[in-house]
Amino acid sequence: MTSPLDLRQAFGHFGTGVAIIGFHDRENRPVGLTINSFASVSLEPALLSWCLANESQLYADVAAVSRFSVNILAADQIELSNRMAGSGSHIFEADEIESINGGAPALKGALAQFDCHIHDKVEAGDHLMLIGGIDGVRHCSDQRAPLIYFRGAYTALAEGA
Repeated sequence: MTSPLDLRQAFGHFGTGVAIIGFHDRENRPVGLTINSFASVSLEPALLSWCLANESQLYADVAAVSRFSVNILAADQIELSNRMAGSGSHIFEADEIESINGGAPALKGALAQFDCHIHDKVEAGDHLMLIGGIDGVRHCSDQRAPLIYFRGAYTALAEGA
């Protein structure tokens, strides 16, 4: 039998981008949550997915949402990623967010933003998988590098990649 530690270490060899999910909590406050479990699901219809651990302090809030944003982070957004990854407050400051199509709070300065509604929720092991129907997108044209997570730490793309 494979141990959870062995699985975590093996999965850690797959470099991923880092994103922040934006939504309104049950008190209608704009909050964010750092993830690296983001994936494209389908172009027709436009769908994406992400996963949330069942023991997450924001689980009840996320389980109740009807809309969320996915915000792909740039390498210069490590501090915000760390703030939204740990325990404690996940409330956005007013100057950190905007709204796409009047929906969920979206992060200013993100490399890309997806405005989504809940398409489906799937209980999968110790996580909740959320599948979002994409209602709007924005992406920047600047050349900032993405924030990458690999082997349990942030890393940079290799020069020339």
